[in-house]
Amino acid sequence: MVPLRDDNPTTTTPYVTYGLIAANILVFIYELTLSPPQLDRFFHLAAVVPRELTASLAGVPVHHPLPEWTTLITSQFLHAGFLHVAGNMLFLWIFGNNVEDRLGHFKYFLFYLACGVLAALTQWFFSQNSGIASLGASGAIAGVMGAYILRFPRAEIFTLIPLGFFFPVVRIPAFYFLGFWFVQQAFYGVTQLEAPANIGMESGGVAYWAHAGGFVFGAVLGSVLGLFGSQTQETSY
Repeated sequence: MVPLRDDNPTTTTPYVTYGLIAANILVFIYELTLSPPQLDRFFHLAAVVPRELTASLAGVPVHHPLPEWTTLITSQFLHAGFLHVAGNMLFLWIFGNNVEDRLGHFKYFLFYLACGVLAALTQWFFSQNSGIASLGASGAIAGVMGAYILRFPRAEIFTLIPLGFFFPVVRIPAFYFLGFWFVQQAFYGVTQLEAPANIGMESGGVAYWAHAGGFVFGAVLGSVLGLFGSQTQETSY
């Protein structure tokens, strides 16, 4: 399913959302200028490598120019390919503007980064000895989606569903669209525990626990930071 942006206006321009999208795209363009060995080195330094974060937290030096915990932030701006960055930025563009409008620019920026950090730590918790780098904005964006489902559960998402050569557009309430997405991520995360050699982080695939964790933490943090404090009228998606 591919969600489509609607024309729902916000009361403020989502500068932070636009800035985050621009930053992710610029970093990805930089990645494209690197040779394969340089890109591997860049990912190793800036992405979360669970076993190195585990060692760092235990006080074992990992000989990086920056503290290992900083990768919890830098990894949020790295992507492994065109589809990876395009998909993440699409979801950030769709859901980020309204959450930013409700939280305000500064709190939304802190909220976004915090969700990304907590999502990465969730994935690390389930794969502390993995040597596979974890990267991408999807954990932080999952947090945005978690906040969105609480604030706009009845908002409708225009969703493009590919059916062979046909692409019908249907309207799905955010509660069902995002709720299904969360259940799917949690299910795959549990499967990941049962078969770590074949699914997810251990094979360099999708970090499902980061998605599920980011979603839950986003719902919690959004509420704490005042997601429901705005009196702006809700409109449909």
